[in-house]
Amino acid sequence: MLPALSIANLTKTYPTGLQALKNINLEIRDSEIFALLGPNGAGKTTLISIVCGIVTASSGNVVVAGHDIVRDYRAARSMIGLVPQELSTDTFETLWATVKFSRGLFGRAPNAVFLEKLLRDLSLWEKRKDRIMTLSGGMKRRVMIAKALSHQPEILFLDEPTAGVDVELRRDMWALVRGLRDSGVTVVLTTHYIEEAEEMADRIGVISKGELILVEDKVTLMKKLGKKQLTLQLQERMSEIPPGLGDWKLRLTADGTELEYSFDINAERTGISALLRRMGDLGIGYKDLNTHQSSLEDIFVSLVSDRHGVRT
Repeated sequence: MLPALSIANLTKTYPTGLQALKNINLEIRDSEIFALLGPNGAGKTTLISIVCGIVTASSGNVVVAGHDIVRDYRAARSMIGLVPQELSTDTFETLWATVKFSRGLFGRAPNAVFLEKLLRDLSLWEKRKDRIMTLSGGMKRRVMIAKALSHQPEILFLDEPTAGVDVELRRDMWALVRGLRDSGVTVVLTTHYIEEAEEMADRIGVISKGELILVEDKVTLMKKLGKKQLTLQLQERMSEIPPGLGDWKLRLTADGTELEYSFDINAERTGISALLRRMGDLGIGYKDLNTHQSSLEDIFVSLVSDRHGVRT
């Protein structure tokens, strides 16, 4: 089966000399949710803009469902729906007219039944006769998604889809995106909300300073790079870690009341039992202990800072 999207040796250098993308190679599978994570200026929007035909690449190839985006632009673009980061809607048009027009732009025959279902799925049907300018920000975001889906694309790009959206609406959109994936639509999203990727994505890509530094199945990534941290609340304050605990890479909190120990959750031996025994031998008591597992955010920050030598 052909990948939904294939990107090979893609670069983008602007006239100013800024190299926004550096030799990007990526394949996105059919009917998956792929989350592209990266800090501001990492190249996420540039990458999406090239695939969608908004920005021209300096070099490389992009193929959407077997169609080259340059040689076969119309066919490739008809496969794509794009929800841009910035809200831009026809403010004086009604919601229904806007979505109907978007479908016609791609040469699709009118289909009132499909559009009605689309608007109902997005909780927009009751607003269909309202002018866009009268809608709330959250409703306008839903309209952008409706426009992007109006021509029934096979791959949907969501650039920061829930930026500025309240928590309840964000979760509604997550449910919508999962439903699209289940119906066969491939979804590619960029997001600043790490929990969004952790909640929804099948696979995750991390981009930083124009380089794609990692692509991994989410579950595998969490297992491979996830750490657990053991925190021991001490009975008595410490001014420094005793030499007798030097076999473990421990951290003493600034107030001297807690010892922190990070360990690999997949290791055959975590070293916790030996640590607790040694503390007992040294007469170091603790009142309580608890563990915390790395979140995707912890992993992301670690990857980006290690890659570029930045300590955070």
